[in-house]
Amino acid sequence: MTAGPVRAEAGHGAWEGVEVLRYKAEGTAPFKDITRQVLFRDPTLACELRYFEVGADGYSTLERHEHTHAVMILHGRGRVLVRDRVHAVRAHDLVHIPPRTWHQFRAEGGAPLGFLCMVNAERDRPELPTAEDLAALRRDPEVASFIRA
Repeated sequence: MTAGPVRAEAGHGAWEGVEVLRYKAEGTAPFKDITRQVLFRDPTLACELRYFEVGADGYSTLERHEHTHAVMILHGRGRVLVRDRVHAVRAHDLVHIPPRTWHQFRAEGGAPLGFLCMVNAERDRPELPTAEDLAALRRDPEVASFIRA
């Protein structure tokens, strides 16, 4: 990435000169209609700023990691699972996802959900839930109706 500003293009979810990437390789984990862009990476800061856009009926993978996530919702509305609670989110909300915490984002309202996510530049691979993990999460009816796995 070059020094100086990276301008957002008209509309949501695109920055000049920033490649829109697949969220993950198909078949590696359950997800639907989501893309990612790496907006900022600098080894001196040891972090990476990424933009994710979840399509109108999409969702991210239910997963957890050793690293923390710092998320800011840019546009749209949806819900997010953090640990064992489902929270409504909308533009300008901040979401803290501690290490080893189950999380999943879903768009709602017939429109995309776009958010920035700051993570460690060097980070672990995601961990998917086991059958036992899913059973524990599904003990709560709200969580059970929310998660996609």
